[in-house]
Amino acid sequence: MSVLQKIAEIEAEMARTQRNKATSGHLGLLKARLAKLRRELIEPKGGGGGAGEGFDVAKTGDARIGFVGFPSVGKSTLLSNLAGVYSEVAAYEFTTLTTVPGVIRYKGAKIQLLDLPGIIEGAKDGKGRGKQVIAVARTCVLIFTVLDCLKPLFHRRITPLITLFLCSVARTCGLIFIVLDCLKPLQHKRLIEHELEGFGIRLNKDPPNIVFKKKDKGGLNLQTMCAQTELDLDTVRTILSEYKIHNADITLRYDATAEDLIDVVEGNRVYIPCIYLLNKIDQISIEELDIIYRIPHCVPISAHHKWNFDDLLEKMWDYLGLVRIYTKPKGQLPDYTSPVVLRRGHTTVEDFCNKLHRSIIKEFKYALVWGTSVKHCPQNVGKEHPLNDEDVVQILKRV
Repeated sequence: MSVLQKIAEIEAEMARTQRNKATSGHLGLLKARLAKLRRELIEPKGGGGGAGEGFDVAKTGDARIGFVGFPSVGKSTLLSNLAGVYSEVAAYEFTTLTTVPGVIRYKGAKIQLLDLPGIIEGAKDGKGRGKQVIAVARTCVLIFTVLDCLKPLFHRRITPLITLFLCSVARTCGLIFIVLDCLKPLQHKRLIEHELEGFGIRLNKDPPNIVFKKKDKGGLNLQTMCAQTELDLDTVRTILSEYKIHNADITLRYDATAEDLIDVVEGNRVYIPCIYLLNKIDQISIEELDIIYRIPHCVPISAHHKWNFDDLLEKMWDYLGLVRIYTKPKGQLPDYTSPVVLRRGHTTVEDFCNKLHRSIIKEFKYALVWGTSVKHCPQNVGKEHPLNDEDVVQILKRV
């Protein structure tokens, strides 16, 4: 029996099982087995294929965005209108047969866009040069997933393969862009969220506030900081027994679920911010547009007419968390034309020095900083000082 067949069998059994206190342990065991099987799909043995001719595009800029989707859903149109790069558009499928790169500059940052060929069924096994596409997309820090509402059944069959594709690049993603058709936004949104949740990608969520620590002996020690509606010691013991864990300290700091505990035990979940791009707003009324704007984390656009691209780029910038740092040579004015762009969580003075050159930190003495991250300007700071957007930095070396 294949992994997919085992997954389908467990899901069918979970659907047949009534949810109550007596079956909570059995459901927790099934969820743990399901997570282990899906881990085999996310991290298959043997690795993927190489980049291949036409796919090995050199990485440039401060961030990289890949356009992922089905054939003939508008990826090339979006690239052409965003970056001004010609990517062939036609009425037939698989117009794009290789990677088409483009570059946009926004707020001083250089962002590379990649129009990848459409994904087909069996892409994970190499069909349609799927492994080459995945090899390129693994280097992206942001993903565009495009859906076409005219092919809902085809999309439903293909979505798990797109999910596997997204999982293969999730470790390097800083943000996911999902492009939906505004005529059926919630239907496709729920479908994608359900599939991504099943394969270990958590959209717009924080990691579970659960402390889990394995030990050599002493059994299971469960501590709860508040009342629990789903997890108790027997359920936790049943879940952990599937992972052959019999000695551990677990602290639940909120009302957690079995899925939360499994996510912590697996340790390979990724928590990624996501923006939903609702395309084709030129085909709906103003009243419908007002309703769509209420959907969290969404930006209505029209890729064909270039409508609302400003809002798209602004929200992209906010979700990526890019920080611009300006350099100031000694005795000269700051250079406001070419900022050094840092990523979220890596904005210290040491990160700034390493972005310029690895050898600078070896001779680092202190830095002078002008901006909102300091109390007075200029201020002497060390290499651990966190920088804010649009700070000005001057590095002084040891003599």
